[in-house]
Amino acid sequence: MQLYTIGEAAQLLRVSTDTARRWADAGRFPTRREGTRRMVEGVDLAAFCTELAREGTEDGGEPVTSVRNALPGIVTAVTLGEVAAQVEIQAGPHRVVSLLTREAVEELGLEVGVRAVARVKSTSVHVDRD
Repeated sequence: MQLYTIGEAAQLLRVSTDTARRWADAGRFPTRREGTRRMVEGVDLAAFCTELAREGTEDGGEPVTSVRNALPGIVTAVTLGEVAAQVEIQAGPHRVVSLLTREAVEELGLEVGVRAVARVKSTSVHVDRD
């Protein structure tokens, strides 16, 4: 049986340790003490992760995605080629440039003035229509 500390659970849930503690205190997932540490069983954490993801999609929250580091912004430029496209998004003080297929840009309806979210993972930038 896999056990996780509250800190490890928080990392997996992509929240702060304090948030994970509050959720545990509220009974959202069970914990137990092992010495001075609060531990979460992997099966319980997996069930809670699934429940949390379901809640996010049911209440209009963030789409479920494996990509972190979301940068919401507005499309400021689109350059279309025959096969590829370049999309520029201004996300707060950040200018994000992504190379996509032309087909993806057209399917997402990306054009100047449209809200979009750039999602950065490693050195790749993924774009979702917001």
